[in-house]
Amino acid sequence: MADEPIESLGGKTPLEYANTPVMDAISKKSELGMVHTIPDGMKPGSDTANLSVMGYDPKIYYSGRSPLEALSIGVSMKDTDIALRCNIVTLSEEDVPFWQRTIIDHSSSEISTEECAVLLKAVADQLANEEFQFYVGTSYRHCLIWNEGRVVELTQPHDVLGQVIDQYKPTTEVFAKMMELSYDILVNHPINIERKKKGLNPANCCWFWGAGTKPMLSSFEEKTGKKGVMISAVDLLKGIGVGAGMEVANVEGATGGLETNYEGKVEAALDALVNKDFDFAYIHVEAPDEMGHQGSVERKVKAIEYLDGRVIGPVIEGLEKAGEDFRLLVLPDHPTPIRLRTHTAQDVPYMLYDSTAPKAENWNYNEREAVETYVRVAQGHTLIDHLFEK
Repeated sequence: MADEPIESLGGKTPLEYANTPVMDAISKKSELGMVHTIPDGMKPGSDTANLSVMGYDPKIYYSGRSPLEALSIGVSMKDTDIALRCNIVTLSEEDVPFWQRTIIDHSSSEISTEECAVLLKAVADQLANEEFQFYVGTSYRHCLIWNEGRVVELTQPHDVLGQVIDQYKPTTEVFAKMMELSYDILVNHPINIERKKKGLNPANCCWFWGAGTKPMLSSFEEKTGKKGVMISAVDLLKGIGVGAGMEVANVEGATGGLETNYEGKVEAALDALVNKDFDFAYIHVEAPDEMGHQGSVERKVKAIEYLDGRVIGPVIEGLEKAGEDFRLLVLPDHPTPIRLRTHTAQDVPYMLYDSTAPKAENWNYNEREAVETYVRVAQGHTLIDHLFEK
């Protein structure tokens, strides 16, 4: 959600520009500040950043992105396994050698899980063997398990959108070969022919990245004393929840896109907090990040407005109606600036509201005003301690 000032928005960030009456109102009763969620020297990603927000120091607990997603999918990794993310992306289809193609879209027009599962099966039918096994995830995000593998350096596709892929060719020959073969398998698949007829980007190539070893997270409840539930459409977040021993809610219609089931996420959170014996709900909304990757100012603003009106507002209303005392922490995991269409490691603004001790301030929740408070949490994994402190 965090971003930079954008000229077309009058020099405001999407968060400043968006119509967010709920956050504007609650911010005046809240603590505002900035938090550094990406430890120095680590790559800015949803993996390291969300671990940090959850209270896990990435320098201690991070073992790679894809292993966390494998936990969510239900893959039982051996100690000798390596998990990799297998995106099904859109490459250009002009008449050039494969490695001279351009990566157009890391999400293949936010392809549905149902369609992508068929495409992944077509790839697995030809490429899977005792060494490599494919597993279906969500939308374009899938998993490859490499038996007796090793951690290798591979490029994130959303970091190189619009670029020729040759300079990012895997140095591990087996992955370069599988990418080429997957393109041959998928480029003329009936699903992709139909997608192009509809004006959608074809999901025509596997892109491997995010290699890592079996994760070892400590129990969230033992660590914090709080019983928590994870609510997200994204396998990475679900995997963190599984690894931390949290309940993981499966919300029907939660896609990770702009038109996700916001109301279902709210319902799951309120049910856990009001009707069951949960102390903590982590509600993750992927849409602002996805719209940042797409480079769409309009859709990113809309995602923030949906977060305000369809998530934060109803959560507050539901807790107040139930007569619950509560604390509410709102923040992005990392910036995804429209200008760059990928993640950065800059600080992000946070807002912390305590219903039992409302403040009386004049500020709104956004990057500019959060910086001006001069409150900065230098180690992101300590912010959750502040949320839970007596």
